[in-house]
Amino acid sequence: MSRLDSMLRRLTAQRDGLNWAVDQITDTSGDILDMGLGNGRTYDHLREILPDRRIWVMDRVLQCHPSSTPPAEDFLQGEAVPMLKKLAAGGPKIALAHYDFGRGIKQDDVAEAAMLSPLIAQVMLPGGLLISGQPLVGFQQITGPETIAPDRYLFYRA
Repeated sequence: MSRLDSMLRRLTAQRDGLNWAVDQITDTSGDILDMGLGNGRTYDHLREILPDRRIWVMDRVLQCHPSSTPPAEDFLQGEAVPMLKKLAAGGPKIALAHYDFGRGIKQDDVAEAAMLSPLIAQVMLPGGLLISGQPLVGFQQITGPETIAPDRYLFYRA
């Protein structure tokens, strides 16, 4: 599979997974967490499909498209460990988290996701939903939408 086809497959799975997740959390209160702002495409989609939810966004640097810049009070800038600890200080509040950290080196990205998983668990509401391109540990893996290949995107309950 070409890198272009792989990217298209990933982005489609990401969009379909987020859209599916909205239906899963309609009866749940709580905030949203987007880990890995990047260009801001996912954040932009989240605020469109969840306009009444607070969306926390986390990344090392703010370098997104100007139209996808989160409000300063919802942007946690810095390394993931201190930012997750900062968010956790107020207690669990996240109903839906999207994990999109990574540098594109699979072994390193998997190790980072495993290391961050306990900190992510601290911000999740019981029963909260996680969507991730990397395997997370300590959560119950669930089946996502049928349109997404099981190895393409992963779905978990806190």
